[in-house]
Amino acid sequence: MQKLTGLVERVTFHSEESGYCVIKIKVKGERELATVVGHTPAVSPGEFVSCSGDWIYNREYGRQFQSVFLNVYPPATKQGIEKYLGSGMVKGIGPTYASRLVKQFGEKVFDIIEQNPERLKEVEGIGPKRFKAIVSGWADQKIIRNIMIFLHSHKVSTAKSVRIFKKYGENAVSIITQNPYILAKDIKGIGFRSADTIALNMGIPKDSILRARAGISYVLSVASSNLGHACLPKDELIKMANELLEMPEQTICDAIEKEIEENSLVSDDHPESECLYLPSLFYSEVGIASSIRRLNQSCVNWPNIDPDKAIAWVEKKLNINLAESQKEAAGKALNSKLMVITGGPGVGKTTLVNSILRILSAKKVKIILCAPTGRAAKRMSETTGCEAKTIHRLLEVSPETGKFQRNREKPLDCDLLVIDECSMVDLSLANSLLQAVPDHASVIFVGDVNQLPSVGPGTFLSDLIECGQITVIKLTEVFRQAADSWIIRAAHQIIKGTFRLFLKKVKKEISISLPKKRRKKSSPL
Repeated sequence: MQKLTGLVERVTFHSEESGYCVIKIKVKGERELATVVGHTPAVSPGEFVSCSGDWIYNREYGRQFQSVFLNVYPPATKQGIEKYLGSGMVKGIGPTYASRLVKQFGEKVFDIIEQNPERLKEVEGIGPKRFKAIVSGWADQKIIRNIMIFLHSHKVSTAKSVRIFKKYGENAVSIITQNPYILAKDIKGIGFRSADTIALNMGIPKDSILRARAGISYVLSVASSNLGHACLPKDELIKMANELLEMPEQTICDAIEKEIEENSLVSDDHPESECLYLPSLFYSEVGIASSIRRLNQSCVNWPNIDPDKAIAWVEKKLNINLAESQKEAAGKALNSKLMVITGGPGVGKTTLVNSILRILSAKKVKIILCAPTGRAAKRMSETTGCEAKTIHRLLEVSPETGKFQRNREKPLDCDLLVIDECSMVDLSLANSLLQAVPDHASVIFVGDVNQLPSVGPGTFLSDLIECGQITVIKLTEVFRQAADSWIIRAAHQIIKGTFRLFLKKVKKEISISLPKKRRKKSSPL
């Protein structure tokens, strides 16, 4: 990385939340001010900065120095000191008092504030209240500088250092010194490997139980985020942790017991003996099961509907003829509290859902439609003619905290909730959604287990189908219009395991339908 040092002339932008900043600095020997972008908890004109990074060219803003490490120091010249103090960086001091302080104490003003603050009262206008504010403000700035120096000495980038300071405040150094691995749990952007590097730089032994405990949590996190597992058998977890940490197996076993003792891991005999979960995933599974049980305890919240009459009415209304399998499914849906509608492409899931919605809408049933992604929600709106929302929007996610406003205490206002593309719903999201369903409401889950799986852990739709507590309708008949699509036909052949035979048949069909090539006539030239 290249080095750049200079005096801060102007702070173009600084975010107190993220620490991101754009500053203009005066570099010795350069006529033009240099633009520096990076992160720092605080920066003011007059301060001295030392940066490590690289020069980049931004199409909109031109040449910039993009810093990875950005250290800020108090200025040393009278002019810089006055500009720094006058910027409002230190509470109780503005431009007027900055000028008075520099005039009174010159370049020794910082030493006076830190070592002999009582002398500040010699300056005209500084009474007890302002004196207290200046001393407190200076102490705050000193704490920030010390924390940044400590983190930079352990090769933590400025961007991550700002997040650490925002999280732990003035206790950052003591918290990290006690357990550097806590950074992997608490700070976004710092994973186990980054925390491990910091810990080893600080002298934490490679066979430390702190390291083993952090490694175990990391292995489970990777298993859930990369592989989609909600848990791991104990033997498999020990094996994976051993490969990562390269430490004695007994230390890993001791660390697992310690994690279980402190409720950082949950041990359960489901789906097999001695499986270990991260608490969030374990309680998501428990929460889903609890919600299914709760919702199954009551009947549908609308008057009895005669399925035969309702189906005949909707066929006439929509000018369609439902297949026998669709009629059976529609009849069950009108009297089921919880129901799964599944099947491959082209089997009429959309037509069936539309028919159910049209019948229940005519009975003034309050219906809410949702899907896990924006595209799926938009498609659902287009096919049903009713508004559909993403699950996050439906649950009123807070942009600041990421938490949902809709929950058990503030449930959704509906009699029926229809969730499309359920194969893409992970455990955590499914738990949050079902928690927000009121006791009286019914739920229809729509999806295909052979389509896109969830990004997060778990196989929610498959588990619903296999649990035996919910009415499941599996549509298999591919309708004529859909059967003309080679994509849909190929999808069903892949599921059946007969794709090779299908491919040969398609090639034959293509060769028959293509016109024979005409032989080109030779040119007279």
